[in-house]
Amino acid sequence: MIAAEFLVAGNAEGDVLRLEAPLSFWGGVHEATGEIIDTHHPQHGQSVTGRVMLMPGGRGSSSSSSVLAELIRAGVGPAAIVLGERDPIIALGAMVAEALYGRSVPVLVLGADEYERVSAWKRTRIVRVAQGATLEEVEVRQSH
Repeated sequence: MIAAEFLVAGNAEGDVLRLEAPLSFWGGVHEATGEIIDTHHPQHGQSVTGRVMLMPGGRGSSSSSSVLAELIRAGVGPAAIVLGERDPIIALGAMVAEALYGRSVPVLVLGADEYERVSAWKRTRIVRVAQGATLEEVEVRQSH
């Protein structure tokens, strides 16, 4: 179990999508599908929908906030975002989505060691606690 700092509080569970590079939601993620459309991004073609995005940080303009809020409103946003460094633009998008649409997507920040540890996980659960959040690895079960 790992302790984390919340930028936006909430509970979530999902498969981990580890991004190898920062991502701008503006022009980087399709608003209707949740697919990473930035052709220069290492995870181009992956979907963020319902996944716990593990990314070193955000990239790009302040418009990323509105695109993230729209992804969440449309139901194709991530389940949670776990960052390696603080990113107020990403946090703002999640806060706006919660205020306008009543949909919570937690945004957390981890230290370098914890970030690398979570990078090896396939699935994680994020639970809100009094002092922030905890992340725990969730066993992935194969369907028959």
